[in-house]
Amino acid sequence: MFRLQHTFIFTLIFCGMAYVTRAQENFFSDMPEHSDPLKVGMILTNHYLEGPFSNFGFSTPPVAVTYSEVCTWYGALKFTAVAKQTKLSQLLDLRFRPLLYEKKNLQPRPDHVDPSIFGSIPLELYMQFKNPVYMDMGKWFADQQWTVPQNPKQNYQNLLDSGLSWQTRMWIDDMYMITNLQAQAYRATGDIKYINRAAHEMVTYLRQLQRPNGLFYHAPDVPFFWGRGNGWMAAGMTELLKSLPENNPDYRTILLAYQKMMNSLKKYQTGDGMWRQLIDDKESWPETSGSGMFTYALITGVKRGWLDGKIYGPIARKAWIALTSYIDANGDVKEVCQGTNKENSRDYYLNRKRIAGDMHGQAPVLWSVVALIE
Repeated sequence: MFRLQHTFIFTLIFCGMAYVTRAQENFFSDMPEHSDPLKVGMILTNHYLEGPFSNFGFSTPPVAVTYSEVCTWYGALKFTAVAKQTKLSQLLDLRFRPLLYEKKNLQPRPDHVDPSIFGSIPLELYMQFKNPVYMDMGKWFADQQWTVPQNPKQNYQNLLDSGLSWQTRMWIDDMYMITNLQAQAYRATGDIKYINRAAHEMVTYLRQLQRPNGLFYHAPDVPFFWGRGNGWMAAGMTELLKSLPENNPDYRTILLAYQKMMNSLKKYQTGDGMWRQLIDDKESWPETSGSGMFTYALITGVKRGWLDGKIYGPIARKAWIALTSYIDANGDVKEVCQGTNKENSRDYYLNRKRIAGDMHGQAPVLWSVVALIE
């Protein structure tokens, strides 16, 4: 009797889980042709491989690989892995090889939070190709975020003593640049110190920067809910939660902060499925880089069970379909806010240039592709 009852209960649970899985997947099936994730991933990855190293949209070549290009490269590598596009993976690897030798000058220096994320690329290449040179380089970049640099400022050691990176500056952009690199180091090495660092850093930022409505000012002295800045937070929490062990003492705090943010974002989604340059400003324009990062976070949350699929599945689907309508015939994502510093001025954010093909916009579309396929 007990065995029969136990089997019956297990069957119910298993079938229920299967039903939930199917229900979640249905939100992301039968996409319009322009929103097919495999096609979108192929178009954007091939387009990325066709171009030279970029310089934030300027015509001049960069002095080093930019962080926005790193994010796009990372997305392309993740896509080719989950889509089993081996030849494209190899081309993305070949794109990196010159940076080890004849174009070594294009390697960024990890002297600031933004260029440090470059280390995510060799770590991803190591996980795909097992070249120990990539591991050594990636670990070095990750460790530099917690190693006092030459000529340190007075507060650097205080930050390190409190368990934080010396690159800490309390800008919301940081919570992708630091957490992604440390999460990648954890995935590549299995060393728990990397993901623990990232979690502690994230919780510190959350406690100081998340507002009661779940969103984030660009910085403590800049009280505007800038779209892409909030996107970095959403994507950073998503990357971290994907790999952070649930028994980590900071896991629940980060998950609740993520859920609080997603709950707020659903209120501000436009009728077309996008989010604005200033999220809560109805006079602001729909902006693709922030919308892409929110789309990535939402798709991942629904598929991993962090969010109620019945509520957030349709929101994530609508966002993805809307986002892909901004990809032009060349594979360029349109309506991307140009590179943006912080400034305590509404007009500053509303009057930013709107660019097509900027890597800030290409990257989160590829992340969303990965979330849909994996």
